[in-house]
Amino acid sequence: MPVAVLVLSALGCFASALGGVRGQDRTTEAAPARALDDAALRAACFDLLGRPPLEAERTAWLGRARHEFLDHWLGRRETWSQWVEEQLYYFFLIDNFRPENERVGELPQLLAAAKLDVRSAIHRIALSPSFDQRNPGADTFVTVVMEQLNGLRVQKNVRELEVGKAMYDGHPGAFLGKSGATQADLLRIAIEDRSFVQQLVAREYRRIVRTEPDKTELALNVRRFQRDPAVFRALLREWMLSEAWDARVRSRTSAPNRIWIAALHVDLLGREPLPEESRRLRTALDGLSDTGPLRSVLARVLIDSGQVRLPEKAQIEDPTQWIAGLFTRLLGRAPSPAELRTFVTVFHEPECRPHTVLYALVTHPEYQTY
Repeated sequence: MPVAVLVLSALGCFASALGGVRGQDRTTEAAPARALDDAALRAACFDLLGRPPLEAERTAWLGRARHEFLDHWLGRRETWSQWVEEQLYYFFLIDNFRPENERVGELPQLLAAAKLDVRSAIHRIALSPSFDQRNPGADTFVTVVMEQLNGLRVQKNVRELEVGKAMYDGHPGAFLGKSGATQADLLRIAIEDRSFVQQLVAREYRRIVRTEPDKTELALNVRRFQRDPAVFRALLREWMLSEAWDARVRSRTSAPNRIWIAALHVDLLGREPLPEESRRLRTALDGLSDTGPLRSVLARVLIDSGQVRLPEKAQIEDPTQWIAGLFTRLLGRAPSPAELRTFVTVFHEPECRPHTVLYALVTHPEYQTY
C-alpha cells in the first residue's frame, strides 16, 4: 500500500477514534483550592495569557491549587498584555489601526503593578489617535462609543446620539446627563457612566465564563466596581474560581484564529509566535469563512518544518504512554480506552510516524477549542 494512502488511512482511524469525545463530561470537583489538572491549567492559560502553558509552566503548575496560579499570574505583565490585546480586538484596533503610542504601550505594566485600573486603561485606548482613525466622523464615533463602551443601542437612544454628535463637533450639550463640549468630554462622560461599568463587567464575564452573568450578581459587581475600579482583579479571580468557570472548562469554546495560532506554536515549537508570524497567519485565516482546511495545511507545514522536536519512532519505548501524554498535553484530557487502543494499533503500522499521530491530534476539531 502506498505511504500516502496508509497515512490517510491512519488519520481516518484516528479521526474515528476521536469522533465521540467532544461531548464527554469531564466532571470536576467544584472546590476553589483543588489541584490544577491539564484541562483547567490549559483553559486558565488560554483565558489569562491567550495561549496554552509552555512546558516549564506546565511542569511548575500541574497539581498546584488554582488560586495560587491566579494569585501569581494576575500580578504579571503577561496577563495584562493579553487583556489589553482583548480590548484592542474588541474595538477592532488591529493591524493598521493598532495604537503604537507610549501611553497605550505602557498599559500592561501599569495594570500589572496596580498603578492603573481597567477603566482608566480603556479610557486611554479610546483617547488614542487610532481609535479616532478607526471610527472617523461624528456619527460613527458616537455610535461606537454608545454601543461598545456603554452597551446602548443608538436606535433606542436617538437623542443621546444627536447630542453626542454635536459635542463631538465642539458644541455644548448634556450627554448621558452630564455636560460637555468636546470629543474628550464625550469620552470622559461615557466612561464615567454606570452603563460603561455594566457593559464592561458583563462582557468580561462572558469572555471568561462563556455565559451570561446572573442579573443579581452582575448588579452587585457593578456596584463594587463603581466604588473601586481596582476590584476588577478580584472579580477575575472570583470568576475563575467559580463553578460556572468549571462548566466553561468542560464545555470548551471555539478558539479564534489568533488564539489557535498561538496554541499551535506553543504546542509544537515550545514558543509563542513572533508578532509578524501571528499577524501574517491570522490575516490569511481571517479572510476565510471556513478556516478548517487552511488550519490543517498550516499544521502540516509546521510539523514538517523540522522545527518540531519529536522522537524517532524506534526511540519510543512505550507508545501507549507516549500517546497518552500527547492527549493530556494537547487536549487537556486522557484518551478513552477505545481511543488509546486505536492510536496504538495504528502507531504500530510500519509506515506510521510520530508526526502522523501529532498531526491527527492538532487537526482534530477538539483541538480547535479550548
